Amino acid sequence: MAETIAPHTTSSKPQRHKVTGDVHLALRRGSGVLFGQRQNTGFEDGAWHLPSGHLEADESVIEALIREAEEEIGVIIKPEDVHFAHIMHNSSSGGRMAFFFTVRAWQGDPENREPEKCTDLQWFSADTLPEHMIDYCREAMAHIAANRPFSVYGW
Repeated sequence: MAETIAPHTTSSKPQRHKVTGDVHLALRRGSGVLFGQRQNTGFEDGAWHLPSGHLEADESVIEALIREAEEEIGVIIKPEDVHFAHIMHNSSSGGRMAFFFTVRAWQGDPENREPEKCTDLQWFSADTLPEHMIDYCREAMAHIAANRPFSVYGW
């Protein structure tokens, strides 16, 4: 008797997970970290958050961070001044990979270049973060302070 094998179809294959990548800039001046206060974003408006943005097609996470820094706060960062701090696998929006980088050297003075999305920029001590922050960012900052390079959030 011949064995019957069901034909392999695309629908029987597990789907490959697609993940959104985003970058977060911990711009450091002494013990201070620069935060922006969100507005008109539809998510956590009023909360303080690091300058950040999504990874676009055909760009590295370093290129994305440098692009976002110039777009959002008007500073120029050299690739060699970008230092990896943390990566978080976040469950929001079906799953995201949030890359956090620290930068201590840049050109220009930070300024709010997206006033439609950000009401203010302020420096906060890394030891005394703003009270109203997006939760995953607060957790990532705690991991960075403790030199833990990886975390999972919300799963």
